[in-house]
Amino acid sequence: MKCALVTGGSRGIGREIAITIAKDHNYHVLVNYASNSAAADETVRLIKENGGSAEPLPFRVENKEAVTTALNKWHENNPESIIEVIINNAGITKDGLFALMEEEAWDSVVDISLKGFYNVTQSLMQKLLRHRYGRIVNIVSLSGTKGNPGQVNYSAAKGGMIAATKALGQEIAKRKITVNAVAPGFITTDMTKDLPVDDLKKLVPANRFGEAQEVADLVSFLVSDKAGYITGEIININGGLYS
Repeated sequence: MKCALVTGGSRGIGREIAITIAKDHNYHVLVNYASNSAAADETVRLIKENGGSAEPLPFRVENKEAVTTALNKWHENNPESIIEVIINNAGITKDGLFALMEEEAWDSVVDISLKGFYNVTQSLMQKLLRHRYGRIVNIVSLSGTKGNPGQVNYSAAKGGMIAATKALGQEIAKRKITVNAVAPGFITTDMTKDLPVDDLKKLVPANRFGEAQEVADLVSFLVSDKAGYITGEIININGGLYS
């Protein structure tokens, strides 16, 4: 069985990605979540409702031991299966001015996005290399490409993922494993629901926020065989908002 793992797959962009790649590519999707089991179960239900196959897989991406334990146990229970698609989507924001930023706000944001990318991807890398095929897509952000005031921690985390994407893409391209990143701008999700939407959309040339489905469709293309010659790329999806 060919599988795809979506971290932070229970809600928002992660949920749409999980549903879309299950539908478009017939992958059995592992819906990772940290604590919201009800939301993960709902994502699984929606995938199955569309004729797909999925299961929840709880672990905290920032905890290396938890990641390794969960993935090793899953492999023991599914010895004939291969996780050939990794979507590193898990992330949080804890915004604030850098001069006043507490260490916990820095560590938690960086650990979930950047350390989480390492923990999950590195734990699966040997199997992917032996499989000689794979797709890794990292969900980054406009904040990581241009920097965003009030988000030094988030910009650093996503900027680190961007650099890692470029480097890892070169390391493993010969094994037919691509590594790309998708950098959304303002997308309508729970993470943006408290933002001043009417004011912010005036900054966007497209004059609107994007939809999670639009991000999921881009990820679905990068997961496909059609994207086999694209690696190490950072693809922006932001309605033209670059600076």
